[in-house]
Amino acid sequence: MFKRLGGLLWGLLLSSLTHCSPLAESQPHVLEARQSCNAASNRQCWTSSFDINTDYEAHVPETGVTRQYTLTLTEQSTWRGGDGRLKYSAMLVNGQFPGPTISANWGDRLQITVINNMRSNGTSIHYHGLRMLNANTQDGVNGVTECPIPPGSRKTYTFLANQYGTAWYHSHFPLQYGNGVLGPIVIKGPVSADYDTDLGPLVLSDWYYGSVFEIAHRVNNPSNPFIPNFPGSPPASDNVLFNGRNINPDGSGGTYTRKTLTKGKKHLLRLINTSLQNAFTVNLVGHTFQVVATDMVPIKPITRDHLFLGIGQRYDVIINANQPTANYWFNVTFSALPCGQSDNPYPAAIFSYSGASSTSLPTQRGVAPPDSRCAAPERDYSPIVSRSADVNSFAPTTSHTLNIDLTVDNSQARVFWPVNNSPLRVNWQEPTLRYVANNTLSSVPRSRNLIQIPGSNTLTYFLLQNNSSIPHPIHLHGHDVMILGSSPPLANPLAETQIREYNPNTDKSILKGNNPPRRDTTMLPAWGWLLVAWRTNNPGVWLFHCHVGWHVSQGLGVQVLERLDALRDGGGGSLGTVEQNCGNWAGWYPGSTWKQDDAGL
Repeated sequence: MFKRLGGLLWGLLLSSLTHCSPLAESQPHVLEARQSCNAASNRQCWTSSFDINTDYEAHVPETGVTRQYTLTLTEQSTWRGGDGRLKYSAMLVNGQFPGPTISANWGDRLQITVINNMRSNGTSIHYHGLRMLNANTQDGVNGVTECPIPPGSRKTYTFLANQYGTAWYHSHFPLQYGNGVLGPIVIKGPVSADYDTDLGPLVLSDWYYGSVFEIAHRVNNPSNPFIPNFPGSPPASDNVLFNGRNINPDGSGGTYTRKTLTKGKKHLLRLINTSLQNAFTVNLVGHTFQVVATDMVPIKPITRDHLFLGIGQRYDVIINANQPTANYWFNVTFSALPCGQSDNPYPAAIFSYSGASSTSLPTQRGVAPPDSRCAAPERDYSPIVSRSADVNSFAPTTSHTLNIDLTVDNSQARVFWPVNNSPLRVNWQEPTLRYVANNTLSSVPRSRNLIQIPGSNTLTYFLLQNNSSIPHPIHLHGHDVMILGSSPPLANPLAETQIREYNPNTDKSILKGNNPPRRDTTMLPAWGWLLVAWRTNNPGVWLFHCHVGWHVSQGLGVQVLERLDALRDGGGGSLGTVEQNCGNWAGWYPGSTWKQDDAGL
C-alpha cells in the first residue's frame, strides 16, 4: 500500500466538452521550386502563399524535399565532457553532446535513422515539440507508440515538418537523456520580427558527473534522500552546459561557449532547456530579448530583459547588437524555490561582438534578475495565429478528477507519483498502440493511466491541481495547449501547506479564453492550479507528463487517447509499423542485465 507524504501532493482534474466548430484538418500544398521572400527586411514572409499569418495547423507547404539524418547512439563508461571533467556512463549521439542539429525547412519531410550501438540500454527518440500530425506512430515513446530499439538494432522515423521553429530530440527511455541522448531541432520558417543573422540553437543542459541511473536509485530511495527528511529529493547538478561546454565549478578546466554578434545587426537566437531537473532564468548583460516564439508558437513580438525556461521549454528571441564592441555575459540564475539548483553557482556563456578580444572575459557581471518563482508571465504572450476557448463553458467535475500524490510504497521502499494510487508504468514489450492495433483496449492495465477522450475535434479542458510544494513542467505530446489561466506562483511554497484549489466563483474571472498563450510545455505552480485546453484533432495516444526526469520515472503522467476510430483507420500512421522493433526487443530483453524498475519513460 502507498503511504501519503504529508503536504506533498498534487491533483489533476479532467473535463471534456464538445463544440460544433471543428478545426479544419491540415492540408498539404505541394510547391514548385520554392521562391522564398524571406529576407532580412521581411522575415514574416516565407513564400508567395505562406507567411507568418498562415494557420500552420490547417495548411502546410509540402516541399517534396526529404532531409535524411542518422543518429548513432554509443555508451562510454567514462567520457571527458565539455567542462573538462569525467562523466560516468555517458551516452552520446554521433560521439558528441549535445547531438547534431536536425535542420529542415517548413514542409520538408524528415527521415531520421536511429542506430542503437549502446551496450546495455534500449532506446526510443522523441521529437519534443513536433506535433506529429497524423503520425502518432513516429512519436518515439517506448511503451506507448513503439517497443524500444534494442542494442544492435535501428529504426527509421519518417514524418512531415508541418510546423516551424525550435524543438529538440531526446531519448524517452528512462532518464537516458540525462546521460547525453539529446540534441536540437531547427525547422526554418517565417518569424514575426526581422533579423539579419540566425545564431542557431543555444542548448542549456544540467550536467551530472555520475550516472543518472545511479543517482535515480538514491532519488527513489525514501530512506536516503539527497535532502534529509525529503523523500524523492534530487541532488544539485554538477554543472550547467551551454551547447555542451562550460568551465567546471572548481575552475580547473573546460571553456566558455561563445556566440558572436555583429554590431548594428539583429540576431535570432533559439533557446532550449534540455535539463533533467534544472529550470533557469537567463539574461544577456546590457541587452534585451525580443521574444518571437514560445516553444513552436509564433507570437507578437514582445521585449523582455530576462526569461524563465522550464524544462523542455524553448524561446526564439532576437538580440539587437546595439552596445559598444565588447564581451558580454549570458547568465543563468536559479530560483530559490524547488525547481533545480547546481554546484556551479554562476553558469554563463559569452557573447562577443566581432572585433572584441576572443580570449578576455567580460568586465561587467550584470545584475541578477528577480526570482522567477519557477514560473513565466505566460499571459503576456499573444500567438500570431489565434485560437479561442469558451472558458465560461468549463466546469470541473469530481467524476473526472485524477488525484496524484507523492507517496512512499513501503513494500518496495520506493518513492512514486501515483495517479489515483496508480503510478504510470508502461510495458516496453506491449506498447499502447499494440492494444489499439489488436482491438484489445479493454484489457489495458490500470497502471497505464490511459484516458480516452470521446468524440472528434472536440475542445478538451484539463484542470491541473497541484497539491504539493513542488512546481512541475507539464508537457503534452502531439499538441500545443492553450494556457487559459493559473494561480500565481508562491514566494516560498516549502513553507506553505495550504492547497489553492481552483474556485470558479473567484478564479473564472481571471481566465483568458480569447487568444490565450499556447505552447507544448508549461509550469504548474506549487500548491496551485493550471487550466489548459486543446482540440482533439490529432489521432493518437499522447503522453501528458511532468518533464522533471525523476518525476516521470516515478510515474507522474497519463496517456491521452484521442480519435480512436481515425487512429484504427491509419490516421496516426500505419499501426503495422508498431511491430517494427518488438520482435528484436523480445529477442534481446530476456537476456539483458538492465531490467525495468520504474515507469519505463
